[in-house]
Parts: sequence; C-alpha cells; structure tokens
Amino acid sequence: MTKKYKILGKYIKDMSSETPNSETYIFVKDNISKYQLGIDINSKPIKNKMIEISTLLKFEDKGESVKKSYFEINYCTIVKIDDEVKEKKDLEKIILCDVQIEIYPNLEKSLLDLLHNSGYQEIKFEKKVDFEKLYNQKFN
Repeated sequence: MTKKYKILGKYIKDMSSETPNSETYIFVKDNISKYQLGIDINSKPIKNKMIEISTLLKFEDKGESVKKSYFEINYCTIVKIDDEVKEKKDLEKIILCDVQIEIYPNLEKSLLDLLHNSGYQEIKFEKKVDFEKLYNQKFN
C-alpha cells in the first residue's frame, strides 16, 4: 500500500516540565512509577490539502497526591494529503494512525529526553503505543 500523504515538516510546538520544588522532586522520584502517559491528537486544515496535526503527550500523576510534577510535549506535524483521498474515514486513519506510527519514535525520544533532563533518568516506557489498535477501538 502506498502512502497517501507526505510529511512536510515536524517540530516541537511546546514542551513543559514542571517540578515546583526540591521536596516535590524527591517525592516524585520515588513515585514516578504511578505516572501515566496520555495522548491527545488534534488536527486543523491549513490550505491546499495540508493539515497541521498536533500530538500532545502528557506524563502525569492522575492520583490525589499534592506533590506532583507535570511533563508535556506538543509535537506538530505538517502533512500534505494526496488528492485521491476523498473519504473522511481515510483521512481520519492517516491523522490518527498512519502519521502517529511514523512520528512516534521521535516524539517518545523527545519526551524521554525531557524527563531525563528534568532529573528522572530512570524512566523508560516499556509498553509501546499501538496506534492501529487505538484507531480500531475508536472506529470499529
């Protein structure tokens, strides 16, 4: 199957690492295994069959703890869609699945670099995100 899109550019639109103080840092270091990765994908048309796709990764503690750090990356991908793509379903698959599979290794590395540079060197993401599965769960 040939790709029905072309990535014209990708960049980090915004990134954030927030740890309010040393006490929180020490607490989070001991409890970071409770943190969860969240993904949010948005898109908006630009012009001439081009789309800006924003993939937002948040790594955060969803629990009740008062001491928390917060990590976020907004990764932007500019995509040109082929003229033969007419169906909304095909476009959704490109945005939510195909492009994500292609950019995710870079995005994950950027988030891990942010975490490591924020003092949390021991963090690794064991589970890989299965965008195909997530897409199929959402639309089937």
